[in-house]
Amino acid sequence: MSDHTSDAAQSAPPDSATAADSDHDTLSLSVPSMDCPSCAGKVESSVSDLGGITDIDPRTASGTLVVGYDPDRTTPAAIRGRVEAAGYEIEDSDEPYDPMAIWTSSRSIRTAVGGVLLLVGIAFEWVVPAANPTLATVLGAEIGLDWIAYVVAAAVPGTTILRNGYYSARNLSLDIDLLMTGGILGAIAVNLPFEAATLAVLFSIAELLEAYSMDRARGSLRELLALSPETATVRRDGEEEVVAAEAVEIGDRVIVRPGEKIPVDGVIREGTSAIDESPITGESVPADKGPDDEVYAGSLTEAGYIEIEATAAASDSTIARVIDLVEAAEGEETDTEQFVDRFAAVYTPIVVAAALLTMTVPPLVVGGPFTEWFVRGLTLLVIACPCAFVISTPVSVVSGLTSAARNGVLIKGGSHLEAMGDVEAVALDKTGTLTTGDLGVTDVLPLNGNTEADVLACAAAVEGRSEHPIADAIVDRAADTTDGTDDRAVEGFEALTGEGVRAEIDGVTHYAGKPALFADLGFALDHAHLETDGGVTAEGVDAADDSDETTAAIAADEIADCEHGQYLDLLSETIPRLQQAGKTVILVGTDEELEGLIAIADTVRPEAAWAVDRLRANGIERIVMLTGDNERTARAIGETVGVDAVQASLMPEEKVEAVRELRESHPGGVAMVGDGINDAPALATATTGVAMGAAGTDTALETADIALMADDLTRLPYLHTLAETADGVIRQNIWSSLGVKLLLAVAAPFGYVSVLGAIVIGDMGMSLGVTGNAMRLAGLQPEEPPTTAD
Repeated sequence: MSDHTSDAAQSAPPDSATAADSDHDTLSLSVPSMDCPSCAGKVESSVSDLGGITDIDPRTASGTLVVGYDPDRTTPAAIRGRVEAAGYEIEDSDEPYDPMAIWTSSRSIRTAVGGVLLLVGIAFEWVVPAANPTLATVLGAEIGLDWIAYVVAAAVPGTTILRNGYYSARNLSLDIDLLMTGGILGAIAVNLPFEAATLAVLFSIAELLEAYSMDRARGSLRELLALSPETATVRRDGEEEVVAAEAVEIGDRVIVRPGEKIPVDGVIREGTSAIDESPITGESVPADKGPDDEVYAGSLTEAGYIEIEATAAASDSTIARVIDLVEAAEGEETDTEQFVDRFAAVYTPIVVAAALLTMTVPPLVVGGPFTEWFVRGLTLLVIACPCAFVISTPVSVVSGLTSAARNGVLIKGGSHLEAMGDVEAVALDKTGTLTTGDLGVTDVLPLNGNTEADVLACAAAVEGRSEHPIADAIVDRAADTTDGTDDRAVEGFEALTGEGVRAEIDGVTHYAGKPALFADLGFALDHAHLETDGGVTAEGVDAADDSDETTAAIAADEIADCEHGQYLDLLSETIPRLQQAGKTVILVGTDEELEGLIAIADTVRPEAAWAVDRLRANGIERIVMLTGDNERTARAIGETVGVDAVQASLMPEEKVEAVRELRESHPGGVAMVGDGINDAPALATATTGVAMGAAGTDTALETADIALMADDLTRLPYLHTLAETADGVIRQNIWSSLGVKLLLAVAAPFGYVSVLGAIVIGDMGMSLGVTGNAMRLAGLQPEEPPTTAD
C-alpha cells in the first residue's frame, strides 16, 4: 500500500535535526504515506543515493523516517528532496491533526470524481444504451460516451497510481503501485476501459481506507505525544511568564496550578497536590505529592497549587524518553516480520509470473477470447499485492507497543513483545520486586517492665546517627509512635562492626544490635522477663493497647512462668520464629538490662501473591525467586507470595547462572524481573529482561528490554497477557490474509474471481481486517487485584 496523500498522521516532528555526535546529525521526517516495507524500500533507495548519509531508519509503523547524515556533505533540504523524489510527501507538523483530513485530501477528491464518472459510464453502457452513440472508431475500437467516461474515470484517480508506479519502476521495486500501473495501462491498451476504471477507482478507495485505518492505529502514539503541554509558566526574577516547554531550563521554578499538566520533570519545592501519573506509570489512582517529591512531565495536577524545580529539559523528560524509545521500537523488525518480508519477496514475483502466463498462454493453448484471459490475469496482478499480508505484523506490533505504553509498560521492540508471549518461566528478584525494598518495623516486644514507647525511644536514640537502613526504619517508627519530645543527650556513638551500635543516653550506655551482641554482654537470652503489671498477658496481647499489631511478636506457647513472673526463651523460640518469618531481630538494652526486641522486615508488595497467581493462571510453567538475601528470609518471602522455588544467597554471577539454567530447561524462554540496575547481568542473560519502577531510573529505561514504569507488579500479568494476545493476533492476521490471497490466486485463473472481488476482498478487505483485528490490542487493560475488606 502507498497512499501518497497527507493523512495528517503525526508521530514525529517532520523536519527535526538533532546532534547525534560531533560528526553526524540526525534528521526525523514525518512521511505518513510510507506505511509498508515496499514504500520504505523506495524511500531508502532514493535517500541512499545522496553522499554523506550514514544511517537510514524507515519506521513504517509510525510513518517516520530517521536519517543520520554528515552535515559537511549533505543538508536536510537535500534529504527532503530525495524523499519527495521517491514520490512521498513530508508532512508539516505545524498543521493541527485532523483525523478526517484523508477524506478531504486531493486524492480523495479525485477518487470521488473517478467514482462518479465510473457510474456515468455504467449508466451509458447498461442503463441508457440508446443515449450512448458511437462517436468514433480507432484501431477497431468503438469510442462512445461510456468509453470516454471510463477512460476519464481511470485517468482522474489513476494519475497518483501512475506517478507512484513510475517511481517504483525507477527504483526497481515490484510493488502494488507498479502492478496497478501495469494493470491500468494494459487494460486501456487492450480496450478494456471498464476494467481500467474499476481498477483505478477501487484501488484508490482501498488506499484511502487503508491509510485511514493505519492512521487510527498510529493514533495511540499521537496520544502519547499529546501528553506533555506545549507551554509552561515559570518564575524568573520574581515575575511569572509563559514560555514554550522546550525553553524551560534545569533549575527553573515552574508553577503548576490545579487542573494543569506538568510540563517538565522536576521536584516539588512548594505546595501539595493529588497528581494523576497514569500517562507515565499507568497507575489510575492519583498520588499525593508534596515537597521534595519527584513529578513527571505529562502528569495532571488534580488539586492543589505546586511549584516545581525543573530537573530535566522537556526533551529529556521521562515521557519524552518513553516516546523516543517507543518510536525506535516500532522501527525494529521482529522475526515474524522478517519472515513475512522474505515470503512476500517470493510470493509476489510468482503470482505476477502466473498473471502474465494467464494472459498469454491459455488463449494460445485452450482458446477463448484474449480479453477474457487478460481480465483473469489482471485479477491475479491485484492478488499479487501482499499488502495485507505484509502489514499484518507491524500494525499489530505498533498497536501492542502503544497500548502497553499507555498502561505504564515500556516495551522496547516488537521482538521483545513476541518473546514475552512465548516465555515459559519467570525469575523474580526479591528486594524491590516482590518486596517494596523499604524496611519497616513489624514487631516491638518490651521486656523487663519497659513499654513499647520506651524501647522505640531508646533504639531511635542509639540508632539516630547510624546510616544503616535498619536504623532508618527504627527512627521512622519511633517518630510515628512517640510524641517527638525525647530530648535526652546522646553521646559517644560507636558502630560495632557486624554486631550493632552503642551510645550513651544521659550518661548510660545503651546498645542496639544482633542477639549475639547481647549474648556476648552476658545476658541469658533463654530467660528474658516480660512486663508483669498490666502489660503483656499470657495470650500475648498488650493490654494497654490491644490494637497494636506489633505485639504479635509473642506467641502464647512461648510464655513461661517463673518465680519472678513470666519470661520468654528468646534464644530458642521467639527469635528463631521471627527469623523464620523473614524478619531481622534487633535487641535493645543497657549493660545491665535487656529492654526489648524489635523485628524489622522488608514489606512484601500487597499485589505480589496475586501477580504470581495470575502468572501461573496465564500458563507460566515455573516461577522462581532469585535473591542475595539469606535462605531463611528468602524462603519466608517465597512462601508468602507462592513462588515455585527459591534460590537464596546468590551473588550476581550466580543469578546469571540460575537464569541460564532456567533457559536450558524452558526452551520457550525466561523472563527475569528485577530493578534494572543491580540485576542488570541477569536481565541481560534472560530471554526478556523486565525492570521494575523505571519511571525515575534512566539506567532501567536504557538497559531493560521491557520496563514497568511504576513499582506495580499488577502490570506483569498484564504484560504477559498482552504479549500472548499480540502473538495470537499476529498469527490470525498472517494466516487469514495468506489464506485468502492463496484462495483467490487459485480461483482467479478459472474466472471465479473478478477484479472487483480481488480488490474488495483480497486487498481492501483484508487490509482493513488485519488492521481492525490489531487494534483490539488497544482495548486490553490491566487487571486489578481484588481488594480485601478489613
